[in-house]
Amino acid sequence: MVKIRLSRFGSTHNPHYRIVVADVRRPRDGGYIENLGHYDPRKTSENFLKINAERAAYWLEQGAQPTQTARRLLKSQGVKVK
Repeated sequence: MVKIRLSRFGSTHNPHYRIVVADVRRPRDGGYIENLGHYDPRKTSENFLKINAERAAYWLEQGAQPTQTARRLLKSQGVKVK
């Protein structure tokens, strides 16, 4: 199954996340199919959340299941999630 989830990058005590489409069998920070955007939970910049809504909608139509956090972030950007 394919999921839309967060993949952590950034240094210690400075988390940043990529919002990615990945196979569930891959590790959290392993390879992914497509990068949909990024998220900075510390909100250190004005554009702390950026998502390619068109591609996210495409993957949701193809059956990708978002995690709870990814679902919340997608909804905040106006992407229709089931």
